[in-house]
Amino acid sequence: MTIIREANREDANYIMDFQRRMAWETEKVELDAGILKKGVQAVFEDPSKGTYYVAESEEVVIGSFLITSEWSDWRNSEVRWFQSVYVVPEHRRKNAFRSMYDHISTQVKNSDKYSGIRLYVDRTNHKAQKVYQKMGMINHHYEMFEWMKE
Repeated sequence: MTIIREANREDANYIMDFQRRMAWETEKVELDAGILKKGVQAVFEDPSKGTYYVAESEEVVIGSFLITSEWSDWRNSEVRWFQSVYVVPEHRRKNAFRSMYDHISTQVKNSDKYSGIRLYVDRTNHKAQKVYQKMGMINHHYEMFEWMKE
């Protein structure tokens, strides 16, 4: 059984390790450890940036994710965004993400503060897309554009 709990500062090393793994696995990008450490610590220091959660199986951390909020003036409520989702390979396809999703969707369903859940996924990551579709999520009509400083 997978348990989801809000992460604490003692989980930061897991989160940083998972983010390094994910960046390499999905984009072949090697993250700068110093910048990553400051980025993860910033979330713990400023809750307005988001909230990390970890997934545990048999008291071992097997994954993590970050939830951030986007204000929707159309809905007069917040949309919850899944970000930085990672599950260790040996626990994939064992409902770890289902537990993560259920944890957050329950929060959304039980509060007028929230109106829904969103996430973005690399368009070539077909395995993840299938998982998200199983959760009942749809690929809506939005496209994502970005500009990032080099």
